[in-house]
Amino acid sequence: MTTTKYIRRKTRKVPIFERIMALLALLNFTLVLFNITYVTFRDFYFDHIPIIIKVYDPIKGIEPNRYTEKYLDSFEELKTKIDENPESVAVKKQLEKLQELSVDMINQNPFEVANKSGSLEKIKNRIRDKMDNDSAKESFRIFWSEEHLTKNNWSEELEWFEVEVEPLIAKNYYRGIDESGRLTDYFGIIDIPFILIFGLEFLGRTFLISRRYPSVNWLEAMLWRWYDIFLLLPFLQFLRIIPVTIRLNDAQIINLETIRAQASRGFLAAIAQELTEVVIIQVINQVQKDVTNGELAKRIFSSQDRTYIDLNNTNEIEVIASKLVQITVCKVIPEIQSDIEALIRYNVEKIVVESPTFQRFQQIPGVENLGNQLSERLVKELSNLATEVPQNAYETVKVAMADPEGKKLSEELVQHFSKALGRELQQEHTLEEFQSLVSAFLEEVKINYVMGMSDEDVEKILEETRQLQLKANKN
Repeated sequence: MTTTKYIRRKTRKVPIFERIMALLALLNFTLVLFNITYVTFRDFYFDHIPIIIKVYDPIKGIEPNRYTEKYLDSFEELKTKIDENPESVAVKKQLEKLQELSVDMINQNPFEVANKSGSLEKIKNRIRDKMDNDSAKESFRIFWSEEHLTKNNWSEELEWFEVEVEPLIAKNYYRGIDESGRLTDYFGIIDIPFILIFGLEFLGRTFLISRRYPSVNWLEAMLWRWYDIFLLLPFLQFLRIIPVTIRLNDAQIINLETIRAQASRGFLAAIAQELTEVVIIQVINQVQKDVTNGELAKRIFSSQDRTYIDLNNTNEIEVIASKLVQITVCKVIPEIQSDIEALIRYNVEKIVVESPTFQRFQQIPGVENLGNQLSERLVKELSNLATEVPQNAYETVKVAMADPEGKKLSEELVQHFSKALGRELQQEHTLEEFQSLVSAFLEEVKINYVMGMSDEDVEKILEETRQLQLKANKN
């Protein structure tokens, strides 16, 4: 079963104001992303959506680079003069000017201010390939010469420059630096109105929360809506994705329940095993520590002298002891009666064989088999005694528990037995042995439990948990 099959979103009527504020937060975050990525994608806007360049360049403090603008103006002036008279003196002077500007452009690198030095490298590579010359400066001198342009057709060469070089130069820009040393950015002019709107909403919303819940003061209500604070910060603007996502989900414009469930699934699968192991091992370690230092024994045996709190009017110890006796006498002993007989037979025969009296008795003619018959009869009697005595004792106790006097005597028997057993268990050698055995047992439990957890499919457990939750929701 996939996660999306059983995730049911709780539908509620969302106020119009909630949706409007969520969409307003989305619009603000979209503008933030556009502002952050504008410089990166400015070349794309320059080629495909030039209107954005005209509108948004002033917001980012971007203005034309004076040097590259001068270069492009000189190129436009050259085209105008060529149209008038290609062989005029003015054309020759303009070509010389472009030669000087080209060399200066390579030497001064006006693209560095805009972090576009790569554009200059492209220009240099293209002019080198065009003129088949390893020197970019020399290639520009040759290209902007009257001889080359006349020889290779003026219009074709100027068209090549317009397509291959002019766009790279035109995309260069200059961006100023403010008094704080940062690049000029007037995005605050757009962002401040949003901050004011969200600020007023934040104050009003948290005030209403504090009035709705008397136990919550205004400051606590602000902490309740902590994620909205990111909408009020003029820095770390990318963190506004947090309140925007939460608002869109609350307004039911998007549904994040599937993503939340998948994230929770991965998180739980990652930590459930380790967390469970740590908790269980910590509990076992505490018990092991109490066993080792004798604290557990003190609590158990000292509790006999304290008033016992009975929660269900049942003496669990007596019930457990009674059940153990019943199971032992009625179920276990009959199943092992043959083993009991074998053990008794072995011991009786060994005693009889080693007895001098029996050996002399066996030498009497006519009665040599009588000893074997007596031995076999003795084994049967002892075996029956071993099985019937506990059974009869259990029946006797059961009958005695039926009347008040018998019950009182049985309770006294249990109490005296418990005290006697406690005294014996508190003997130094017995207690140390028990503590050692229990501590070793707990150590084995830890190891085997961890191994078992490693083999356990945590994803399967999580799936079973979700199925139980689904059943509970249906009910």
